[in-house]
Amino acid sequence: MTASILYQGSLRCEATHIQSSSMIETDAPTDNKGRGEKFSPTDLLCVSLGTCILTTMGIKAMSMDIDLSNATMEVTKHMEAEPRRVGKIVIKVSLPKLDLTEQEKTELESAGNHCPVQQSIHPDIVSEITYNWH
Repeated sequence: MTASILYQGSLRCEATHIQSSSMIETDAPTDNKGRGEKFSPTDLLCVSLGTCILTTMGIKAMSMDIDLSNATMEVTKHMEAEPRRVGKIVIKVSLPKLDLTEQEKTELESAGNHCPVQQSIHPDIVSEITYNWH
């Protein structure tokens, strides 16, 4: 089992990661009868893509003896109305100033673009990913 989830009522859930006991709470967003005080489930989908991109790039970077520490990312979710779903995820990756070849940058970007979450989300969800190498 990966996680256990408790519905607390009032459109809030608490998910507990079995291996580490860390917890995440979610709320429905304010535009869908929620309080919006926590990440929504659809926010987590977008955040999962973002963290997966950076993690996968980090794994590739380690194998290349490159340190991507302090890379940052902005994630923006765009919802569709009918049916209500995530329609587009815009991700802007900012990478630290490193002395890399174009080939190394291409390999790292390819790793990010092919992360497991990207390979798992529905093909109707548009992922717009840009990389900024400082």
